[in-house]
Amino acid sequence: MKQRHIFSGQTILDFKSTRRCGLWILAVTHALRQVDIKFFTFYLLFTFLLSPIAAGAVDITQQLHRPLNSSVGRQSRDEADSLLRIAEQQYASGYADKTIASCLRAREIYHSIGDLKAQGLTYNLLAKAYVQLGSFKEADDALRRGLAIARDTKDFQSQIFVLNNIATYLLQQGEFAAAGKTVEEALSIAHDVKNTEGEGLSLSNLGLVTARLGDYNKAIKLYENALIFRRQTGDAIGEANTLNNLGDAYLASGNYQDTIGTYGAAMRIAKTKSDRTNQLRSIDGLVTAHGAVGRYERAFDLLEQRLVLANELQSQQEELTSFESYAQLYEQMGNYPTARNFYERAITLARNLEDSKREVFLLDKLTKIQKR
Repeated sequence: MKQRHIFSGQTILDFKSTRRCGLWILAVTHALRQVDIKFFTFYLLFTFLLSPIAAGAVDITQQLHRPLNSSVGRQSRDEADSLLRIAEQQYASGYADKTIASCLRAREIYHSIGDLKAQGLTYNLLAKAYVQLGSFKEADDALRRGLAIARDTKDFQSQIFVLNNIATYLLQQGEFAAAGKTVEEALSIAHDVKNTEGEGLSLSNLGLVTARLGDYNKAIKLYENALIFRRQTGDAIGEANTLNNLGDAYLASGNYQDTIGTYGAAMRIAKTKSDRTNQLRSIDGLVTAHGAVGRYERAFDLLEQRLVLANELQSQQEELTSFESYAQLYEQMGNYPTARNFYERAITLARNLEDSKREVFLLDKLTKIQKR
């Protein structure tokens, strides 16, 4: 194999990625990777799921605009709408605490003028911000309040998406049975009201629950059905996400040929849509699959692409993950000196990020490899 020269250099997660649920450790060995891929899948999916509910600045204005007779009422609504738009911008910039403060002020105004729909949108954004901070109890409460409003207003689309988010929260808590029932409720509503987008999302999440339960064959069928609906709506990012889920299931079941084809399809879509989250995720899956079958040249090519993306994003977190993946791949090949070098570089970044848990894990890996 030719000598490679690697240069050094968004914090995702989701869910503000998650802040957040934390960046799950990538393992190149098959057994370790099976476990981490599932956690990383959940981490990315949780962030992605919350996105459909919260509107962007323009969407919020369109959704919330209603003529009010009172000039005072109009002024209050304008203020609340402005606060919610600001909250969206704060969230997009990674300022979860400021997002929460803006949302709480907007919620008070919407409550005072009796606008339930606007309160529901506010709770959805609150949930996203709480997830970003890792405050899952508060996120769960916000989601359930949003669900209650969606039911009161017979807003079926919001019910579908909020139920999916609650299911994802339950899944993160290890409550698989409850998560499955919640997703099934969302799927039933989506089917009854013929909401194609909701059916695709719910089927994809039901596949995720099923995969977490270890039934990969059933999960694969659910993902394949989900893809039909996601393609019907032209939801390319949703399609890429489901393809990555499907790749995870193939990888966990040891089907490397379909794993590589599926992750490859997800990567192409994500690249076209500039969806860096799914692009990084599919690269990670491909690195694992190619490494498992000894295609190290291809695995290193993909890691070079990953490191370029990390630098484009100016994300030390993603750069850290890239160095860790390099270390693990070199360790798998038996090239321990180079593996040690990359572990040391990853440890430096973990310290810079004040990620003590990640630092301890990497130090343990470095200690073990130094004994070889």
